[in-house]
Amino acid sequence: MAESVHTRAPAAIAQSRWPRRYSITALFSLATVLCYLDRVSISIAIIPLARDAGYDSAAQGLILSAFFWGYLWPQLAGGWLADRFGGKRVLGLGVAVWSLATFITPAAARVSFGLLFAARVLLGLGEGVNFPAIHSIVARWMPARERARALSLNYSGMHLGTVIALVLSPPIVIAFGWPMLFYLSGAAGMVWVVAWMIKAADRPEDAENISAAELHLITSGRAAESRAVQVPWRKISRERAVWAIVLAHFCANFGFNILLLWLPTYLHHAFGVTVGRVGVYALVPWVSTFAMVNVGGWIADAMLMRGMTVVTVRKTLQSIAFGLGALPLLALPAAGSPGAAIALLTASAAASGLGLSAFGVNHLDIGPTYAGVLMGISNTVATIPGIVGVALTGFILQATQSFNTVFLLIAAVYAVGLVGYLAWASGDQRL
Repeated sequence: MAESVHTRAPAAIAQSRWPRRYSITALFSLATVLCYLDRVSISIAIIPLARDAGYDSAAQGLILSAFFWGYLWPQLAGGWLADRFGGKRVLGLGVAVWSLATFITPAAARVSFGLLFAARVLLGLGEGVNFPAIHSIVARWMPARERARALSLNYSGMHLGTVIALVLSPPIVIAFGWPMLFYLSGAAGMVWVVAWMIKAADRPEDAENISAAELHLITSGRAAESRAVQVPWRKISRERAVWAIVLAHFCANFGFNILLLWLPTYLHHAFGVTVGRVGVYALVPWVSTFAMVNVGGWIADAMLMRGMTVVTVRKTLQSIAFGLGALPLLALPAAGSPGAAIALLTASAAASGLGLSAFGVNHLDIGPTYAGVLMGISNTVATIPGIVGVALTGFILQATQSFNTVFLLIAAVYAVGLVGYLAWASGDQRL
């Protein structure tokens, strides 16, 4: 009897051990928090920076959109490298590059507009591999029934990073000046890189100290893994399900990036909210979206476990995201106070967050072997509205002195995304 108890002890210990995939998920989700912390700080810093440098609305729009010029290019390469060789080094290198770009931003701004623009482009180049690498990691580390939750937690890092930036940026700017934002977040990124390179692994099969039970759970539900050596580009280009994801991602990012980067300026100019208070107002939509994105992941996985088809789950959540995301924007031109505007923007942003459990996970449904590549494709196209939409907002504001046209345009883009996704999306493995 004693021997039998002793024999079972290691299994009991293995079952009680903190799952290694949870640590991997926590680390890459933290990378996304840092990604958005570094990306969003400029939305607060641009107010004193523009005042000191004499930048008009058009110049501010160019600075805010510069990030996307770098973000556009490494998506496909990052996804392919992660699928081919593993996401650990790809993600680690990306965080190192964007943290360096963040740290040197104040020095660049002191020299010239051109160098500030270049530093923001370099930031985008580093951040461009973040989501493709993470999608590739999730495809290898997560059982299918946990993928929506894992990616939703990661996506919610976008909103948590935004909230942290909006909460901490105003007091730091007031106490130490806007450059301190970039010094602190750049240094935090370098600390993350050290932790990631020590703790992470490309695949569970490569990880140290992973239990046999967890390794079996992860690997038993997937087909024998094949690295994406030969990517079926022609098949991908002809697959309607891929273009459903691309269209939804494009449309979702059109609204998200404009609101993310222009919201503080909107509150400041439309309602006279001061720099010290603008972060308090602007964080409310992203706190709500952070919660909704995570709730959406659990809802999606629960719907699947109850027997709903994958395509039904994805289309249902995406319909809610685009439909309820657009309606509050139509009422925004009538908002007469910052509180009313924030209430409408919160409803829109929170509803839109559900789409990350629809199109945001759909890459892994239709082509898990090429998850990084597919995310690279959709995120490349979805970067275009960051370049065009964010800069265009500056020119619209310059011409009309109002954001009303911008809000109506976002609602129209959401409607296009809804129709296209319902027509083309699939939940079956197609690639």
